[in-house]
Amino acid sequence: MRDDSSFIELRARERARLLLDEGSYRELLDPFDGIISPWLGQQGIVPQSDDGMVVAKGTINGGPAVVIAIEGAFQGGSMGEVSGAKMAAALELAAEDNRNGIPTQAVLCLETGGVRLQEANLGLAAIADIHAAIVDLRRYTPVIGVVAGTVGCFGGMSIAAALCSYLIVTREARLGLNGPQVIEQEAGIEEYDSRDRPFIWGMTGGEVRYQSGLVDALVGDGIHAVKQAVNEAIAKGVPAQHRTDNYAWYLDRLTHFDTSQQADAEQIKQLFGEKRS
Repeated sequence: MRDDSSFIELRARERARLLLDEGSYRELLDPFDGIISPWLGQQGIVPQSDDGMVVAKGTINGGPAVVIAIEGAFQGGSMGEVSGAKMAAALELAAEDNRNGIPTQAVLCLETGGVRLQEANLGLAAIADIHAAIVDLRRYTPVIGVVAGTVGCFGGMSIAAALCSYLIVTREARLGLNGPQVIEQEAGIEEYDSRDRPFIWGMTGGEVRYQSGLVDALVGDGIHAVKQAVNEAIAKGVPAQHRTDNYAWYLDRLTHFDTSQQADAEQIKQLFGEKRS
């Protein structure tokens, strides 16, 4: 596959394989292990043999690494009991490796709508475990998140993205706590029209998130571009201050934002944009 081929068009397993050094890919709990959700079948939903979560060990630039990739094509990349446990356990094992003197890197490919509603509290508990595992691991090594498209990253997993040491996005990516349909359902179409694609990308798209300082790198849709951004993030090491450590600054900005008028992309950039400079 050419280095300039689309990264967005790849499935989760292909993304993980290509981010690791050639020939080093080894999948943990792969489809042949048959660990599926025990809940989906009861609701008439066909489960997937890896529950939409790919966990791969290997190397990046010769160093030990784990790449965890969510399959956005299965249930919108939603997180359930099994898929969430796979991600949390992989992060916890990477932290344990680092404590034992094995400097294991971690890359998360995030294409997810958040918690799987069919698994409700079990999915929420799994996402909480993922948050705790990221915070633990990022003390030792950068935890790098990649949101490329096509699903985006929403719900509790958008918090996981924010907890990453470095976050990489494409222009086609979307990142937000609530998805467009959820906002429209709760606040009405006058507040948020989920069919207005320019508006949606103007509010939650990769470009505006980068210009607002909420992500660290904006890259083109290409395998080489994403791999290069991941390598650059790894080379930076653990940041002196993670974005989430500076929560007081963000809370102050939000407190003084005028919510009486409809926000637009320019307001979003102005709200947080000075942080990049």
